[in-house]
Parts: sequence; structure tokens; C-alpha cells
Amino acid sequence: MVATVKPRVVSGMRPTGKLHIGHLVGALSNWVELQATYDCLYFVADWHALTSEYADTGDLTSYAYDNVADWIAAGVDPEQSTLFVQSLVPEHAELYLLLSMVVPIPWLERVPTYKEQIEQLKEKDLSALGFLGYPLLQGADVLIYKANYVPVGEDQVAHLELNREVVRRFHKFYGEIFPEPQPLLTHFPRLPGLDNRKMSKSYGNTIDLSDDAEAVKKKVMRMYTDPKRVRADIPGTVEGNPVFVYHDAFNPDVAQVDDLKARYRAGTVGDVEVKRTLVAAINAALDPLRERRAEVLSKPARIKEILMDGSSRARVIARETMKQVRDAVKLSYT
Repeated sequence: MVATVKPRVVSGMRPTGKLHIGHLVGALSNWVELQATYDCLYFVADWHALTSEYADTGDLTSYAYDNVADWIAAGVDPEQSTLFVQSLVPEHAELYLLLSMVVPIPWLERVPTYKEQIEQLKEKDLSALGFLGYPLLQGADVLIYKANYVPVGEDQVAHLELNREVVRRFHKFYGEIFPEPQPLLTHFPRLPGLDNRKMSKSYGNTIDLSDDAEAVKKKVMRMYTDPKRVRADIPGTVEGNPVFVYHDAFNPDVAQVDDLKARYRAGTVGDVEVKRTLVAAINAALDPLRERRAEVLSKPARIKEILMDGSSRARVIARETMKQVRDAVKLSYT
């Protein structure tokens, strides 16, 4: 009997700080779900972290271990998925270099998030070649494993389309090697921050996965709501209200959420009650993660072992791909 080969999924996260509930909703929950159906490789994108955090790298490795503890706490299983570190598989960089030889610079400059990041991170000097090339490095991360799918949010679909264009251009010169990776869109849209801006640690508007119950309560109780609603008896707006976006994401009691929305629109429920209910829902969702996270962090050597083993397994695949790439580019000297 021939074993069924699962299609491959590749995704990564930059270790630039503690993970927050936006990571849980936008990526980790999806990663966990994909494990049953796909051959999943999930990596610590430490080189990607350098594209914007190159001036301060002191905490990258500690964040890497802390982040992976959260991955496992959320349900990412090292027995089902390959967890590894990008920089421990140098073939990523080799493929990135070879792809950069054939990719026109305007292709990189037109990626929407390139200009958005420059605008949002004005306090950082992002004029470096590494930052311009980060979408191409993302492509190398995926193509080195011949991934079939990449889980992304809608804001990263343009990156994936660039990856497919790069594959076509490479194949034009050197023959076909890579599949064109397809997107697997996340189920839930991006969570807003507590202040209704983009969720970011630099804005101080996150609920971290490592926050205890009391910290969650304090943060939720100061959340942005409908600014026009100065009293509880004034009808309020639910649409785009981050408190209700969070209810939709974390409160499994749909009937309760629908009731709160109806009463909020009618001006018969106050923000305090809506937020207290949300506190209970978020803490109920995070309690199992907190317990598993504490267990994982109690054995730090195990996290390192998982990443070293995963990096070794990932490198076996990457080496084989690079052998094929070198042969195609006529850079094989054996």
C-alpha cells in the first residue's frame, strides 16, 4: 500500500517580542488546525527580524524560545509539525541570493506592505537592502521546501503573488523546479489593538499570551469603544467596535454575544458589563494556554532540543532542493 503524501505548508514568525492574542487568532489557531491535513513546517524567522530590528538584536534568541513555548502551548505539536530556526538552515540565504540575481528591483518596491512599513516605522532607518528584499527572502523560505501552501492573512496575499512571479521568472531561465505556492487564508480577520489601531507592541495596545488574568482584566477595562457613547442609555455602534470584535473572536457563547450586541445598539447595556463579559471569555480561552506554557517553560532544554532536531530535519529537505537549484543554474562542480 502506497503512503499518501500530504501537501506541504510553510510559515514563520519573527521573534521581535512576546506573542499576543492577535498572533493566536491570526496564525497559531490556524497552524494547529492545519497539522492534521498538511505536512507543516513552522519556523522562527530570526533573519526576518533583522530586517527592521538590526540595531538591537540582544533579545532575539530569548524571544525565539519564548515564542516557541507559546506555539506549543497553543497546540502546535512538535511530533506532528517540524519546528525550526531559519538561520540554522543557511540554504534559505543561498536560495535568496540566487533568486535576487533574476528578480527586478521594481518588483520588490511595489509590494504594498513595503511602503506601509516604511510609513509606520518612521523611527527606524529602513533604507537597508535587507528590508527591501524581505519579500524575496519570504519567497526563499517557502520555495526551499517546495511548499504547496502558505497560511496568510489578506494583507500578505501580494507577497505570495510575488513569490509565484519569482517562480515563473526563475523557471523561464533555468527550467521548472518549484511548485507555485497557493494561499491558505486565515479564518478570522486581523484583531485591532486595544485602542483600535493596528495591534503592535510598539503601541502598547496588546494582550500578551503570557499575561495573567488580572493583567487581561485591566487591559480590557480600558479598551476603546464607541466614542460617541458617553452614557449607557445612548445607543451604541457595534460594527468596528473592538470590544465586539474580540467577543466574536473569543466568546463561544453566540447567544450571549448577540444579546449584548442588541442591547448595546438599543442603549440598554453599559460598557462595563460588556467588557466584564469579555474578560471572562478571554481568560477562559487563555487559561489552558497558560497552564501548558508554564509546563513547557519548566523544561527549557526541551524547547532547544525541539528546535535543533527540527532544524536538522528541515535542512535535509533544503539541501536536496539546493542541489537541484545549483544543477539548474549550472553551478554544480561535482
